[in-house]
Amino acid sequence: MSRVYNFSAGPSAFPESVLKQAQAELLEWRDSGMSVMEMSHRGKFFSLIAEELEADLRALMAIPSNYKVLFLQGGASAQFSLIPQNILNGKTKACYVNTGAWSEKAIQDAKAVCEVVVSASGESGKFTSIPDLSSWAIDTDAAYLHYTSNETIHGVEFQTIPDSKGLTLVSDMSSNILSREFDVSQFGLIYAGTQKNMGPAGVTVVIVREDLVGHAAKGIPPVFDYAQQVKNGSMLNTPATYNWYLVGLVLKWLKEQGGVAAIEKRNINKAEKLYNVIDQSSLYRNPVEKTVRSRMNVPFILADEALDKPFLAAAEANGLFELKGHRSVGGMRASIYNAMPESGIDALCEFIKEFERSH
Repeated sequence: MSRVYNFSAGPSAFPESVLKQAQAELLEWRDSGMSVMEMSHRGKFFSLIAEELEADLRALMAIPSNYKVLFLQGGASAQFSLIPQNILNGKTKACYVNTGAWSEKAIQDAKAVCEVVVSASGESGKFTSIPDLSSWAIDTDAAYLHYTSNETIHGVEFQTIPDSKGLTLVSDMSSNILSREFDVSQFGLIYAGTQKNMGPAGVTVVIVREDLVGHAAKGIPPVFDYAQQVKNGSMLNTPATYNWYLVGLVLKWLKEQGGVAAIEKRNINKAEKLYNVIDQSSLYRNPVEKTVRSRMNVPFILADEALDKPFLAAAEANGLFELKGHRSVGGMRASIYNAMPESGIDALCEFIKEFERSH
C-alpha cells in the first residue's frame, strides 16, 4: 500500500504513526482485554483515556485552571447557536467580525438567538484581507466579540489576537488550534472541531472561562447547557468514545514533536515554502493580502481556468490529493495542517513548478 499526500481541508490527514498505533490497539487497548470502541464510557479504562485527553490538551495549550474543557458533539457549527444561548447572560447583543464563509455561518445562526452587530467585514474585498482594527465598530453593550481565527475557504488568518475593547473574546479556532501558540487567558471562550489538527470528525472542543458557565438561556436542553456538561465531565450523554481516544493519540504525538511552539515553527516553514513558489510563478496566484495569509489553508488560482482539470488529474497521478478549491471560490487549495509532513510540501512545490514548465 502506498499512502498519498492528502491536502484535504477536513477531515484531514493524520500523523501516520498515530494511525499505526490505533491499528495496533484496535483489538485491545493496553491490558484492558477490549477495544476502546467496546468500553463503557463510565468504566475505569475509558476514564483513564478521558483524564489523559484533558490533561494533555491543558498542557499543550497552557490552559489556566479557571477554564473548563469540554469535549462535545455537533461540530463547531452547533456552537454557532449554542454560544449565544450559553453566554449572553441577560444581554441582547453580540459583536461579530466577518472574515469569510465560516464567520458568515456563525453570524447567521447567532441572529436567531440575539441581535448581531457586525463590527467589521471583509466582504467588499471578497474576503482577501482583514479590516484594520481601528475601523472596527465594537458595541460595548454587547455580551462578547466573536471572530474566526482562520478561514479555511478563503485562506485568511489572524496573525495576532485582536483587541476586544473589554468585551469577552470568543474565537472559532477549528482550523488553526494547536498550530500556533495562543494565550488562552485572553479569551472567554475558544471552540474547535477536531477534524483539522486534532483528530477525526465527531468531537468539538470548547474551552470556556468558568465565570461564563451557568448562565444558559431558560429552556435550553441540558445536553446543550455548558454547566450541565461541566458537571458531568462532558458525559451527560454517551460521548464519541473512540474519537476521544484518537484525539488523545494526536495530542500525544504533538507532545512528542516538541509541543505547539515546535509545530508552529514547522508550520511557518511549510507555509513560506509553498507561498514562495506560488509568488514566483506566472501561472499561479494567491489572492490573499500577504500580511493575513493562512498558514493552514493556501488557496491559489491558475491563470487559465481551462488548466484546472488537467492540474488536478496530474496532481493525483503524482500522489497529491484533495487540491480542488472550495466550490464557492474555485481554483485550488492546499490544506497543510500539523500532520502534513514537509516532504508533502516539497512534493507539491516540485509538482507546481513542473506543471508550469510543461504548460
